[in-house]
Amino acid sequence: MRFLLRHTTTYRYAKPVTLGRHRLMLRPRDSHEMKLHSATLGISPQSTQTVWHYDVFGNSVAIVEFDGPATELRIDSTLDVERFPFADAEYLVAEHARTLPLAYSAAEIRDLAGLQERHVPDPEHLVDLWAKGFLVAPEGAGPLPETLQILNAMTVAIKGGFEYQARDAYGTQSPLQTLASKSGTCRDFAYLMMEGARSLGLAARFVSGYIYDGARDPNGGDGTATIGGGATHAWVQVYIPGAGWTHFDPTNALESDGELIPVAIVREPEQASPVAGSWEGAANDFQGMEVEVTVSLRQSDADQSRPVGAPESGGAGESRRA
Repeated sequence: MRFLLRHTTTYRYAKPVTLGRHRLMLRPRDSHEMKLHSATLGISPQSTQTVWHYDVFGNSVAIVEFDGPATELRIDSTLDVERFPFADAEYLVAEHARTLPLAYSAAEIRDLAGLQERHVPDPEHLVDLWAKGFLVAPEGAGPLPETLQILNAMTVAIKGGFEYQARDAYGTQSPLQTLASKSGTCRDFAYLMMEGARSLGLAARFVSGYIYDGARDPNGGDGTATIGGGATHAWVQVYIPGAGWTHFDPTNALESDGELIPVAIVREPEQASPVAGSWEGAANDFQGMEVEVTVSLRQSDADQSRPVGAPESGGAGESRRA
């Protein structure tokens, strides 16, 4: 499927303020799973310098500098992307990785170690116990579930047993808090699943991007609603030998990753903020921030593909520092 995407972030100030350096993560990778046909970045007021570079994970990052006061900052990213879903992950899973526990090869572990270790203290092992509950067959009967079945069951359990609650505040709550309250945003659910997978010895990483929402598509759709449209979205990738990095969306428990549009792939959620920056002025000068995301399916594809959708506020969050 080919998508047209627009992400607009607007900051407003009561009086002219001095804009500091901003860091933007809005350009996805061009790869075998997604072709980037075009990417346009519009910034107002005009930046004095925009420099692109890769971060430690290989994500495209723009560093933007400004000169002079402003009462509004508007960042407008427009993307034309074509997405190719992972058709058969189960077929590719290596035989030794079909069940847990599994051991990564010596060559793999050198690169995966930092993504395999836990990042949140869990002194009472609450996340451990929650994750290990997926290792047993339902009601203790039948064969033990395989690796992909365990991870899919984890997404279904979060989707069905946790309450989604939109939160505009920047940041991601602790997986322990998400587990205790059984509620959160997409980024909270992704963080919980990431730590749960790591507690089972799997390497996992956080993904920030977008999700196609057929219910919000101005070009039409079947009205099917999922959580995540209208804002940035977040989910998880888990490394499975043979299949490689595989997408899992615990907010929606999707059967296919074809509607997910990854932009930033990192070790921890705070490393994936789409827009981060600073400004100088009085604290009460800041009047607020607005984020608008629209993802539409090209009309030529609309009659051939199954769209999904519905709104959320989540993703990695967009930050400001006064």
